[in-house]
Amino acid sequence: MKADTTWFKKCGWGVFCHYLGERPHAGKELSGDDWSRRVDSFDVPRLAGQLENAGAPYFYITIGQISGHYCSPNATYDSIVGIRPSKCSRRDLVAEIADAVAPRGIDMLVYLAAEGPGQDVAARQRLGWGGKHWNDEDIGRGDVTTTWPDKRQRAFQLNWEKVVSEWSLRWGRKVRGWWIDGCYFKALMYEHDDAPNFQSFAAALKAGNPDSIVAFNGGVYAPVISWTEHEDYTCGEIAGALPVDPNVGRNDSVGGAQYHILSYLGQSWGRGPLRLPDELAAAYTKFVIQRGGVITWDVPIEHDGRIPDEFVRQLAAIHRALP
Repeated sequence: MKADTTWFKKCGWGVFCHYLGERPHAGKELSGDDWSRRVDSFDVPRLAGQLENAGAPYFYITIGQISGHYCSPNATYDSIVGIRPSKCSRRDLVAEIADAVAPRGIDMLVYLAAEGPGQDVAARQRLGWGGKHWNDEDIGRGDVTTTWPDKRQRAFQLNWEKVVSEWSLRWGRKVRGWWIDGCYFKALMYEHDDAPNFQSFAAALKAGNPDSIVAFNGGVYAPVISWTEHEDYTCGEIAGALPVDPNVGRNDSVGGAQYHILSYLGQSWGRGPLRLPDELAAAYTKFVIQRGGVITWDVPIEHDGRIPDEFVRQLAAIHRALP
């Protein structure tokens, strides 16, 4: 049974920030202590004030991506991975942001990568990921899974469900939704009658809040599609495009999932400067909302949690332009 997305549709639009550690393949390495010090520098009240000033109805932050750094502690992850000092921060940044934005009428959602710490070799192996981890070139060629001894990655998936369940149970109703990235190999990994599958993954994400909304991302698609019947809204990653989607206007849902799209106001994910004039950003937001959809705008964020002023200003301009 799908979660009720009425509240999400009423919001109409919101804000997303990629708050990430460095990826090892980029020639940088960030220790667990270095990462925790960075998370400790995050000024939560200032961010909450910026979001309120921008009129944002909801806010997403990345728990982590594939570098193996996460901005919330997780004992299950640490017990399986065994990396010391842990690359899960000492501070629970997600919970603190949720507590700070809730009194301001802002809902909290989170992002997480389905493949876990894919570029932290030790971590992914201890979680049970067998074979090579994919990269963008592998997806294009479609050959990465030839290195997988178990095409379903069962051991990894079962461990990852335990990890996400701990976060979900800790946060409870503070977190109202999840955007899950990297579900590219759905036929191999998730479309099965028995667990692990999309259904069991969604259940783990909703362990602490059965009413939370979940979306699974399979890549950039325009028109927007629903990736699985077990998602409540579409991930809708459209990257730099601003499509006039035929699904918008006919119906506010796609395959039973609430229509939602995600793009960026900067040059790319988490990068400035602004790429759109205020008038276009506001008009496109209005276009999506008036047709029953929801749109999320990604903006950059600094290590200390500050959204650059030019982006706060444009977000506020979008808010003022809406009915």
